[in-house]
Amino acid sequence: MSPELINILLRALGETIQMVALSAAIGTILGVPLGIFLATSGRGELFAAPLANKVLGFVVNIVRSTPFIILVVAIIPFTRLVVGTSIGTAAAVVPLCVAATPFIARIVETAVREVDQGLVEAAIAMGATPFQIVRKVLLAEAMPGIILGLTLSVVSLVANSAMVGAVGGGGLGDLGIRYGYQRFMPEVMAAVVIVLVVLVQGLQSLGEYLARRANKRARVTV
Repeated sequence: MSPELINILLRALGETIQMVALSAAIGTILGVPLGIFLATSGRGELFAAPLANKVLGFVVNIVRSTPFIILVVAIIPFTRLVVGTSIGTAAAVVPLCVAATPFIARIVETAVREVDQGLVEAAIAMGATPFQIVRKVLLAEAMPGIILGLTLSVVSLVANSAMVGAVGGGGLGDLGIRYGYQRFMPEVMAAVVIVLVVLVQGLQSLGEYLARRANKRARVTV
């Protein structure tokens, strides 16, 4: 490829990283508390609120069951309300966050529910408050699973960020469509695919490393 195309590729990579990083951060900030609440708000649980649990669970299921490309188009008015436009990198972050939040919430909920309830009962017997149980028992024990789930979420965001390029979201997906497909430049398409594969592999390896570290810390603590 020419130096100009390489610069365009690097700029597109930067846009993809920006989209993924922002949406992953916002999705985690919103999704982790939501997942903890879903895992602890059932009947007879720490923060018992069965009605709220069912309503939030229903909303999460609706968003998760909506294909991402349809979600992008469906929330265009909301995207314009938030960032003032429906195209570009900033606009792409909005649907990515909307898609990531319920996905992360369900992953966190599953990881928390897999924690041995005997540990929770022991903490209750020792007089721990619900928030202490969440922080020192549930999150500590579920952390390796949560990290692996967040890694899966980030990898999914990379795929979705490429998909959002089809509707003017920028990044590597937009580059692949505009140059690789519309301008018949297979070398650009190949470069985009290679960069995405390397990016995903790097994220997956990092997530697995952090999960192993968290698992070792959890065993030492116990």
